[in-house]
Order: sequence, then C-alpha cells, then structure tokens
Amino acid sequence: MLQEKKQVLIVDDELNLRKILSAQLTRDGYDVLVAEDGEQGLEMLRENHIDLVITDLRMPKVDGMELLRRALTQDPNLPVVMITAHGTVDTAVEALKLGAFDYLTKPFDKDEVRQVVGKALRTRQLAGEDATADAPSDHASSKEIDKPRYGIIGSSPALTEVNGILDRVSDTPTTVLITGESGTGKELIARALHEHSSRKGKPFIKVNCAAIPRELIESELFGHERGAFTGAVGSKPGRFELASGGTLFLDEVGEIAPEMQVKLLRVLQESEFERVGGIKTIRVDVRLVAATNRDLKRLSETGEFRKDLFFRLNVVSMRLPPLRERVEDVPVLVGHFLEKFNERLKKKVIGLEPEAAQILEQYAWPGNIRELENVIERAVLFCDGPKLRAVDISPEVRAALGMKSMLPPAEDLTSGVPVDGGLKEQVRVATSRLERELVRRALDQTSGNVTHAARLLKISRKGLQLKMKELGLREGERNE
Repeated sequence: MLQEKKQVLIVDDELNLRKILSAQLTRDGYDVLVAEDGEQGLEMLRENHIDLVITDLRMPKVDGMELLRRALTQDPNLPVVMITAHGTVDTAVEALKLGAFDYLTKPFDKDEVRQVVGKALRTRQLAGEDATADAPSDHASSKEIDKPRYGIIGSSPALTEVNGILDRVSDTPTTVLITGESGTGKELIARALHEHSSRKGKPFIKVNCAAIPRELIESELFGHERGAFTGAVGSKPGRFELASGGTLFLDEVGEIAPEMQVKLLRVLQESEFERVGGIKTIRVDVRLVAATNRDLKRLSETGEFRKDLFFRLNVVSMRLPPLRERVEDVPVLVGHFLEKFNERLKKKVIGLEPEAAQILEQYAWPGNIRELENVIERAVLFCDGPKLRAVDISPEVRAALGMKSMLPPAEDLTSGVPVDGGLKEQVRVATSRLERELVRRALDQTSGNVTHAARLLKISRKGLQLKMKELGLREGERNE
C-alpha cells in the first residue's frame, strides 16, 4: 500500500544553508522541500502535505514570524522550528511564545538538528492521536445559531458537566488535571481554560511529555545554560520560563520519569527553579494544566507515580468522556466535519444515507473524535453523490461491525494471475490494483491535479509521482 513519508519544508534565503539541511534530512530518510523566502514557503504549504517547517527568522518578502503566524492559522498542530543567529535569540523566544515548536541557533550541528526534528515529528504524531473537535469556524452556516462557548461540540449530559466545571475554574489560578482516552479533546479543554481566563493575552505553552526523550525532559521544562551538556551551544529558556504570566499545558504528564517528578513538584510548590547547568534561581508565575490518558491514581498507589505530585496536580479533575459514552453527539459532530471537508475538498455532500448514519452511530470509536474526523474525511473524498453511503465508510469500521467488505472482490483483484503463481504474487497484484484504484480516484476528485491529489492521500507530490510511474499512470489521467 501507499507509504506515508514525512515531509519537511525548509525555508531560508541562504542557498548554502538550504543545501546543508536538505542533504542531512534527506539522508535521515525525510522527503525535503525547499523555499527561498517566506512567500514561496506559504505557497508550498498550501500545495503540499507538510509535517514540519524549518524556517529562518529574517527573510525578504515574508519573514519567519509572519510565516509562523500564517502556517499555524492553516494548521494549528504543524510544528515550526525557527533558525536564528545569536543576535536574534530574543525574537526566537518570542516566536516560541506565539506557537513555534523550537528554535536552532547558528551554528548548529547535525545531532542537534536530528534531535529537534525527531522530537517535533513525534509531537506531531501524538497530536494526531488526540483530537480537538473545535467549534465551527467563522464561515459556518447561518443556521448554526448557538456557537459553543468553549468550542466543545455536542450537548450530551457528560459534556454539560464538563462545561459546568469550565465555568467555575477557567478564570482561576487553580491547577487542573484533564483525564480521558486519546482522541477525546484534552488539548481543546486546556486551551479553553486559558482563553477564558485573565491570562488570555499571555503565552499558552504546550509540552507533550511523551514526545521528549527521558534525558532531555529537564532541559525542555527548565532550560539550560551554555555548555551544560553536549550540544548545548548556547543558553536556552525552558517551557516554564516561556509560559510565565500565562498557561503551561503538560500533555501526557504520566510519562514523566520519577526523578523528574520530584523537580516538577518543587516548581509547582515554590514557583522557582534553576536551568540545567545554572545557579541562578528563576521565579515564574504559571498556571498549570496537565493531561493524561493513564490512571494516575492507580499509578500513585503502585508507586509508579509520586503520590504527592498526583495530589498537587489533581486539585480540579476533569474527565472527558469517550465518544462511545456520548453517541447522541455523533450526528452533530458528523455535520461539523462534513462542512469542514466539503470546503477543503471542494465537495457538496449534504448528509448521510440511513445505512451510513446507522454504521457511524453503532461503531464503538476506539480512536474517539480523531478517528471520526478521519473516517468522515475519507468518506467525503470517495463520495460520488450528494449523501454519504455505507460503501463510502472505511472498510475497518464496517468490518468491526461484522459487515461484508465493499472493496473489490478478491477474484477481481487477482484475476488473470495463475494460482500456481503463489500467495506472494497474488498479494502483489491485489495491492498494486488497489493502489492504482485509490490513486486514480484521488486524481479524479482533484481534476487530475497531482499536487492536490498528493495532499488528499497525505503523501508528498514527489512520492505520488513515483507511485504513478510505478503503476503506469500518467499525469492528467483520470477515471472516465
């Protein structure tokens, strides 16, 4: 089947730096695109499925800060790494407060680049596993009268309880622990707590603790001084410093190692710390919001998580229900995602056939809202009529309900292949024919535009071109 290759966009007006970074990242197994200024970078972002942006701060036409703002407007979960010279570190720090993932200070070595890129892509992957079903955007239809106050779509009793807690604790300095399965919208709640507090104009800094290697978590949270460890070519503030005056969101806090739990507890109790390799005590004013999909109470009882830290985090606890516990919200979520993907995919799907609606309401949704969003995106992409049909719902969902697969029959996929050709040959032929059908349908949906088709299939344009060549498809070829 089609293999998704991580795609990195490098934006810098220095030719040599573009060449050096591109060569290293290509060797590391990434698909690399380059742009010589922010304007060209934004165009590439619109036309490609980008997993990570590495951009210089100072560039002609559109600088790195503007590129950052516009990139995050287009995709809030896109990690953006800033490149800066020593004289512009303060600007890079400001970029972190605006949502940049990290920054690299010239000169940097290949290990530092590899470390930052790996951490950024891991965070991107984890963000895709946890969902945010945000509120309808400003272009929502006029028939949507009641816009959810906190951006939470649905009206089930479980969500009403969540809204009640938000009403009470949003504009307070109280620490909040958000629990729930992956895909239930924990980051959305953390942002709501920040945006509806007096800290709204201050930084909202998020850290996915599961994405950071154990040996780097202390530096990530508290910063480091120059020479504190190999690769520390300059001093760097940590996330607590960056969040001072605002909110720090620690996602997957249950993944923090025991030795770091002690230091985190001290910061929460005393609001002060020292950078790694430093002796100066730094005081901060931070509102902490933590989230986890693990049972911290049980882990604290077994000794895997410190009891004192658990009690310090669990001042106010908010449990987000899985989608299977709020099935009455599925139709309104489906309507929201239909509107979203109609616009993105230039389609006009107005609803669901009864059988398709029944499938979506009966499925258990182990991946919660994120899984529902992905299923609706695929269904809209492959829908040929005004309403989604059962055949448009992904085979995995139908199979989980015991429904017969609606993919082409195996005899069609392997027709013409002698039985004595062996199992491997049968599988190779079936896979090739299925890939060809998926690629042709994507090309058909985008009027033969390879760039847009690659974006729908979530692979790079170059990767799609290579796949088309392998499958014997020419650019501009579509289903008749």
